[in-house]
Amino acid sequence: MIVKKNICRVGVDVGGTFTDFSCRLSDDRRLGFKIPSTPGDPSQAVIQGLGELIENYNVDPGQIDLFAHGTTVATNAVLERKGATVGLITTSGFRDVLEIGRQMRQQMYSVRLEPETPIFLAPGRRRFGVIERIGPDGEIITPLDESSVLEALKSLRTQKVTSVAVALLFSFVNPVHEIRIREIILNNYPDLLVSLSSEVDPVFREYERTVVTAFDAYIKPTVDQYLSNLSSALDDKKLGARLQIMQSRGGLAGAETARIRPVRLFLSGPAGGVMGALSEGKINNFKDLITVDIGGTSCDIALISDAKPLIRQEGVIDKYMVRVPMVDVNAIGSGGGSIAWLDKAGGLKVGPYSAGSEPGPACYGRGGVEPTVTDASLVLGLIDPEYFAGGRFKLDAGKAYEIILEKIAKPLSLSVEEAALGIHRVLNAQMAEGIRFVSIKQGFDPRDFVLMGLGGGGPLHACALASELNIQKVLVPRQPGVLSAAGLLSAPIEHEVSASFGKALKEVSLPEIIKRLEALSTEARSLMKKEGVSLKDTETCFSLDICYIGQGYHLEIGINLEADDPLGKVYRDFLSLHDRVYGHSVESDVRIVNLRAIQRTPVFEEKGQPQLSSKSSVKETRQILSDPRIGFVETKVFDRSNLITGQEFLGPAIVDQIDTTTWVPQGWSASVLEGSILFLEQVDY
Repeated sequence: MIVKKNICRVGVDVGGTFTDFSCRLSDDRRLGFKIPSTPGDPSQAVIQGLGELIENYNVDPGQIDLFAHGTTVATNAVLERKGATVGLITTSGFRDVLEIGRQMRQQMYSVRLEPETPIFLAPGRRRFGVIERIGPDGEIITPLDESSVLEALKSLRTQKVTSVAVALLFSFVNPVHEIRIREIILNNYPDLLVSLSSEVDPVFREYERTVVTAFDAYIKPTVDQYLSNLSSALDDKKLGARLQIMQSRGGLAGAETARIRPVRLFLSGPAGGVMGALSEGKINNFKDLITVDIGGTSCDIALISDAKPLIRQEGVIDKYMVRVPMVDVNAIGSGGGSIAWLDKAGGLKVGPYSAGSEPGPACYGRGGVEPTVTDASLVLGLIDPEYFAGGRFKLDAGKAYEIILEKIAKPLSLSVEEAALGIHRVLNAQMAEGIRFVSIKQGFDPRDFVLMGLGGGGPLHACALASELNIQKVLVPRQPGVLSAAGLLSAPIEHEVSASFGKALKEVSLPEIIKRLEALSTEARSLMKKEGVSLKDTETCFSLDICYIGQGYHLEIGINLEADDPLGKVYRDFLSLHDRVYGHSVESDVRIVNLRAIQRTPVFEEKGQPQLSSKSSVKETRQILSDPRIGFVETKVFDRSNLITGQEFLGPAIVDQIDTTTWVPQGWSASVLEGSILFLEQVDY
């Protein structure tokens, strides 16, 4: 296939098994493909895929005006414990905040208690208190003793520290001492990287602020090196666009900005999938979606309400709470590469262990010796062994059959087909529970939403999950297998700046709030300017973190400064949201905890082009097993590239495309909507 040279936008998402590419040309044509990830150096797969775009599709790198990247580098540095050797500098007397944590514990009655704070970031020997003190109003109580800083740095240097986190008391009110400590560090040890809490997370709560700053310092050298190398490699390709990185909140930032605050890159890949789902849903006015992104190693579940993804101010990274604003994604260890195994009682389990891409499922023929979900799908006939990943891989159905027979079927006295169905059912039950976690737990009824299947495995399991949850409608986007990459092309460039406030709502005036928000907006706009974005192309929105006085947690509430009574509306919105999330609310005094300004470019609006084809959409029939009582059923297999807008058909049916397979069971209908979106709906017989 030869594509004329024209301006295009490229999105790349690196996953545990595959690296996904999505390319949108200026004439609205789209390209999408997958290549195996290169875990040792994820940038190799990125450059390899870019080379394929240039060579196979005649894409001129100089005509690429957006190159957006979702990366797992920040998350993997933590999961694999491959971050920097970090030193932590605090106010004297507060060096153990990182270890003490909060009084809340997950393990209350265990005989052997495990640490629940991320002590590995900076063990006690690498934590130092320096003489200084800033008061709660920002006044200097004790001037910074620079000799104590130099003494701490000398000791850290002997321990071969490569990165330093600085988290001083009340620095979010007055950062002067933290700024001076950075100057001292760089003057004496210019090779050290430095993270300041007043820049990483300038809001109150000492433990949370210290933790996120330490995480930032921990991943900074890894992320800095990765983005630096990738930027250089892209420059060598004479790319016409600057490298943009997806942040955990769902907006893009330039690579240089991302290197300054790398902690904002946690879970950037799943955020791309959510933004892609939002964009695809808008084409046919679906505003309430639950997205299920099933990849090779994990399943990422998120909720979109009224065309807005849910954002949380804290996320969980490797069981640790990290105060980073991020798209609310529930990640569970269930994917196509998830290993099926038997526990000591003979119960069938699926995941969280994964075969990954190396060696991969047994059917890959790369030495995998454990049964996986993909092996089960192959046994059931749901996957064409000759057309996996568009034919890039030829799967070995015989090895899939043998490994399930040996490891699952024989020990459970089942047929191989029954064992494969069991693997699917266990996986679906786990994912259904994950959907309940992001919906019912937050006050949403999943039956009011449309389920969207993403990733290489989402469309394969979507109808089964919908049936489990009594959801009546399912959407399958145009390129579900690479939607996390496609979502990068729709995401806005976005910068968020926040600050502590700490006053009761009834004690503040609107002009005071406006003044503080405008100061934050100025800071956000300056970040936009650094990226060369015209402020005429951006919009600003504001929000407040609010809680009842005495409450230990807060909710984010948007504020419209042009409303008749902005603060009154904020209060009413808080009561409504508190009731939805926690099941109750009372008209009592509330406190503004933090202020937030978000500067963003408009979201790229997808166009719904009609799909036309003169070829038959049915390419073959295949034997599919979905019900052991019925056995294998002759099933039509549709080629999605030949489906036309308005076409309808009934299940059972398979829809094949280069990046995924969609399974339409009996009892479901399928139709092709505007924009080539596949719409599945339960039907009554």
